[in-house]
Amino acid sequence: MNRTAVDSEGAWFERERIDELRRRLPITYVDVVPVRTDLDGSVTEVGLLLRASGDGEIVRAIVSGRVLIHETIREAIGRHIEKDLGPMAMPRIPVSPVPFTVAEYFPTPGVSPFHDARQHAISLAYVVPIDGETAPQEDALELSWFGIDELLGDSSPLEEMNGGRDLLVRRALAHVGVV
Repeated sequence: MNRTAVDSEGAWFERERIDELRRRLPITYVDVVPVRTDLDGSVTEVGLLLRASGDGEIVRAIVSGRVLIHETIREAIGRHIEKDLGPMAMPRIPVSPVPFTVAEYFPTPGVSPFHDARQHAISLAYVVPIDGETAPQEDALELSWFGIDELLGDSSPLEEMNGGRDLLVRRALAHVGVV
């Protein structure tokens, strides 16, 4: 029996309830920077989604989402990768995932480099190699794989990100030794 399917039953709240909780409590998230690697394990590309933001802007995004009650961090990473990149993505999630950083998103701009107008969120951030076929899912309009030179060059797609997620991708690249 799938433990996640059983234990996460009822883990979603009605819109009004989650909005109230977001005003009162920090919410735990995972942020995932999906990457492609070469045979030596060096990062060659980063996958960025294109989606509509809460304000109706079209922005670049990474895989991200809440951790459900009774869900391990590893399960949350896998669920969000499948939700955003598709069931054939074949992520290499470590058995015991350790984040490369923790991002604190605040509803008030300027408290940290990360901003989310809806809530105070604490996000564990991971770099996850993707080996399989990917395609944008659900609310994602597009999924594009960008080479490191494209990301770090002039008119980078990172400029199309909001809430400090461009900084998160730069930190991920530094973590894997690319920057």
